[in-house]
Order: sequence, then C-alpha cells, then structure tokens
Amino acid sequence: MLRFHINRRSFLSSSIALGAFAAVSRVPIVGASLLQNGDTKQASQKGIKKVSKTDEEWKRILTPDQYAVTRQKGTEPPFTSPLNHIHQQGIFECVCCELPLFSSKAKFDSGTGWPSFWEPIAKENVREEVDRTLAETRSEVLCARCDAHLGHVFNDGPKPTGLRYCMNGVALKFARQKKV
Repeated sequence: MLRFHINRRSFLSSSIALGAFAAVSRVPIVGASLLQNGDTKQASQKGIKKVSKTDEEWKRILTPDQYAVTRQKGTEPPFTSPLNHIHQQGIFECVCCELPLFSSKAKFDSGTGWPSFWEPIAKENVREEVDRTLAETRSEVLCARCDAHLGHVFNDGPKPTGLRYCMNGVALKFARQKKV
C-alpha cells in the first residue's frame, strides 16, 4: 500500500499554484463547475430546452455535409462557405435546431476562410468543450440546444472580447433581419 503524506502548508501552496495555473492557462479544473453550481447540466443550459434526435432523424433533415460537420465533428474546407460573403444585417442560426447563435454585428473577416464572430448572441446559446483531437488543445463550440458541432473559439480575436469564434459555415444558416 502506497502512503502519501502532505502537510497543510504544502497542500495550500500546491492548491494556490494549481489555481493560478488554471486561471492563467484557462485549463478547467476537474470538478470546479460542481463547486460553483452543483448541477453542471442546468448551468450550461440556462433554461434552453434541449433538442434530441436519433442519427437517422438528423440524416433525414441535414445534407451530408451538414451532418458530417454538426453530428460527426467534421470541418468544412476553408474559403468554401457562402456565409463568408454575407454582410447584411441578420442572425446566424444553428442549421440543426434554428437557435440564434451569432449576430451579423459581431461578424468579422478573420482571414481564416471560415465565418468568424467576436461573441455569440447570448453566451448561454453556445457551450464549449475541451478538444484534444489535434496536437494543440482547442475549445470546441457546440450549440447549447442540440449539441451540434459549430467550430472552435480562439483567443486571437478583435476587441472588445479578444475572441474569435471560428465557425463552420455549413453548421449555420443566415436569417436576414427584416427592416421595420
């Protein structure tokens, strides 16, 4: 049996160092969300009613490209989305469940080839998960209502947030704002 002994001073200094590291690197600490709310599902949904369908149902309502990106976490080729060229006022919605995700007011040309935004319409409309599928750790962005894979968020965006929500165009649909 392995015994591990740590005194209070070592424990406190280690905890402070871990907390500082997590704050600086934005690495989530396992269980930290439980300390904040106790119910992680409710905290991430903020009253958004979930949409749940089988794979067969998603395949019937989505195109093959939309299905590959939103349900299988694919990525469309850069510079192929017609949404890159949309500059009218309106809302970019989830292609799967029509939840409003991004306003055209927050859209900018990042030069990456994917539609990019500096903030979502409402933080509770998207959720993030750690993505370790490539050599670098990224923050995956998903629709809070139907869990569709939308893209990733990076810390190299413009002011005022400094964020770049780099979205797959096939995961979104544009709803033009009606003039009043």
